[in-house]
Amino acid sequence: MDLQLNGKSVVVTAGSKGLGKATAMEFAKEGAHVIIASRNEEQLSKAKDEIIRESKNEHVDYVICDITNPNQINNLVDLAVERNGTIDVLINNAGGPPAGRFEDMNDEDWQYAFELNLLSFIRLSRKVIPHMKEQQNGRIINFASSSIKQPLDNLILSNTFRAGIVGLAKSLSQELAADQIMVNTIGPGRIATDRVAELDGIRANNMGTPYEEFVQYTEKKIPLQRYGTPEEFAKLVVFLGSGANTYITGQSILVDGGMVKAL
Repeated sequence: MDLQLNGKSVVVTAGSKGLGKATAMEFAKEGAHVIIASRNEEQLSKAKDEIIRESKNEHVDYVICDITNPNQINNLVDLAVERNGTIDVLINNAGGPPAGRFEDMNDEDWQYAFELNLLSFIRLSRKVIPHMKEQQNGRIINFASSSIKQPLDNLILSNTFRAGIVGLAKSLSQELAADQIMVNTIGPGRIATDRVAELDGIRANNMGTPYEEFVQYTEKKIPLQRYGTPEEFAKLVVFLGSGANTYITGQSILVDGGMVKAL
């Protein structure tokens, strides 16, 4: 299948590790011109070198960007357009907010999670959409969580703002369809990333269970009996962000090995 990604301009936030880096890698393998962004330059530089080495694609660069800072968001998009001419694909991705229950959170926690996990997606989309409208084509893909279908225990902040992402994406898909801009949301389940390992550690500690035993317990609740890999997740992202996707928009799709039982 021709994904029509050769030479396309792709921006991936939180792209220095985990799902973001895996996604950037898969786009680079398809010949896209990829810019990854995050706050840590050391991690960005390392990820850039790894992606170039494995994909054999020299058109990979990075921009330091704290996506809770609107000025840095503007700078990221401006530099991406300057370097690659436009932006064809925007991957909205961000680290997860702190774990905890409702009574654990104060106003500062709620404000931070809002700015990190929802407002950043709004700002990035707002900055990129004019370029996509001008070319009458584009793809916006939001990374969320399996909580968009089934709330997760002890993750009140994530449960709240991931749902907001779905509402945003659905609305944008309606508003932008005439401009051939497709907007979708992908929710990872138990994908083997540092973030999932961190949450597993917290849950294992709360249960008084050794980490390895907790992972085995969790795997048994997944129909495929294992955690997914970032590469498996990224393959769906790349398809939805490609020219081969001509009719999928406004959708919320899980990559979870069948774990979530909600329809």
